[in-house]
Amino acid sequence: MARNLIPRQAFLILNALPHIGPITLNRLLEHFNNDPVAVLNAPPKELCQVDGVGPTIAQTLRKWNKHFDLDREEKLLAKRDVVFVTSQDPEYPAVLKEIYDPPIGLYRKGNPVETTPSIAIVGSRRTTLYGQSVAKKLAAELCRSGFCVVSGMARGIDTMAHEGALSVDGKTVAVLGCGLDIIYPPENLDLYRKLTEKGAIYSEFPFGRRADRQTFPMRNRIVAGMSEGIIVVESDAKGGSMITARFAGEQGRLVFAVPGRIDQSSSAGCHQLIRDGAILCRSVEDVLEELNYLQGMRPMPMPIDPGKERLAPANLSEEENIILSHFANGEILTIDRLTELTSRPAHELSPLLMMLELKRTIAKRADGSFEATFG
Repeated sequence: MARNLIPRQAFLILNALPHIGPITLNRLLEHFNNDPVAVLNAPPKELCQVDGVGPTIAQTLRKWNKHFDLDREEKLLAKRDVVFVTSQDPEYPAVLKEIYDPPIGLYRKGNPVETTPSIAIVGSRRTTLYGQSVAKKLAAELCRSGFCVVSGMARGIDTMAHEGALSVDGKTVAVLGCGLDIIYPPENLDLYRKLTEKGAIYSEFPFGRRADRQTFPMRNRIVAGMSEGIIVVESDAKGGSMITARFAGEQGRLVFAVPGRIDQSSSAGCHQLIRDGAILCRSVEDVLEELNYLQGMRPMPMPIDPGKERLAPANLSEEENIILSHFANGEILTIDRLTELTSRPAHELSPLLMMLELKRTIAKRADGSFEATFG
């Protein structure tokens, strides 16, 4: 079945076959001089000479057409405007090849990020307003400094990281733990579209593969592997971001952690990382300072468009802008305090605050006070 295949088709097949991990796939390719067609054409006896390959895997390789519909996959690639990038292609992320178990191929929707150095920002799905604000601000400032921001498009910190990068027209990449035809979480549909237009989305999983407990750790190793370093903004002690941090440490990447409140579980993971040797990250300057010791890693800053300086949306009324100005520098304000600052009665402020909430520029806290969600 494999004799009429071209190498890219063979890579697609090998990447999608069940029960064959990236380490074994890379060993197979190395044994057959990086010829994926030769892998699929090899007799079982020769396949079993490769470490990690037994009779079951050998039969899966020989009868690949029973496990994978190549014609369907190629049609979906064309229909969904997705490219399959193999580890032999120049567009394959170069730093990802350095890790122990790189994927032999990646599905990509959007544009390649050229050779821009990347920093990953990861964290909890259950975030505080503080964590959201820090993630968004760090992402924006990293992009302004010339970096690409990598994350996983998950709820919480990941979403804020991508939005922060997009808010300054910076480069950002998402790595999914499912096929590119599945938008997860579903509420990030709009973000998914923006990423494909202004950034890129990657996955090592074929179309139709849903996220599960196995795919997320695999996704996390790629997030770390595509980056020169990672920043953990918020995570509990057993969160998925701790797995990403562990991968980063094993891969020789820089690991940064943002401190938080000592009485919040969402800060426990970051504090544990700092205790164990991660670099304290209080601002983007901490990242840049660390990279100054590593020649060639700090890119040229991106040009700043003065009209893009503020992260708050531009569709605010004059009254809304006046109220929003009082939230500068991370101020947390009650409606009574706003009444004092603006000299306006509460019944006039309430509808304006509601509109600012709807426009996602402020958020109401559990104690009834308000906090800005931007900048």
